[in-house]
Amino acid sequence: MSRPTPMSRGDFPVHRRLQTRWSDNDAYGHMNNTVHYQLFDTAINHWLMEQGLLDFRQGEIVGLVVETGCSYFAELAFPQEITAGIAVEKIGNSSVTYRIALFGQGETAAAQGRFTHVYVDRVSRRPVSFPQNWRDAFLEIQL
Repeated sequence: MSRPTPMSRGDFPVHRRLQTRWSDNDAYGHMNNTVHYQLFDTAINHWLMEQGLLDFRQGEIVGLVVETGCSYFAELAFPQEITAGIAVEKIGNSSVTYRIALFGQGETAAAQGRFTHVYVDRVSRRPVSFPQNWRDAFLEIQL
């Protein structure tokens, strides 16, 4: 398996500033690998809410994570401010695969990965086709 090349800030149409927290650092003095996934989830869901798509408290449609992956290129740590770059890689009927990266001070990703949501009915938890306004928003930031 070949190692991916770090993407740059310019590869992403959406950027979200995030602040690391004291508890993000592990015993080795850098951000624990599990925190990267939490930041992916936070950045994507915040973008969905900004677009008026996700109402996580009362909306009929919710996104469940079915796949994630991350490659690490450089350390991140508290008290560092980071930027998440977000793009859509693939749009399905009820699923979306996001490409996301975390940037420190540099122009290349410190970590980057994929994050797939399957959108389901809140009650039945069965996949549903997302509305056209969702598809339009995904298309706007597709790679």
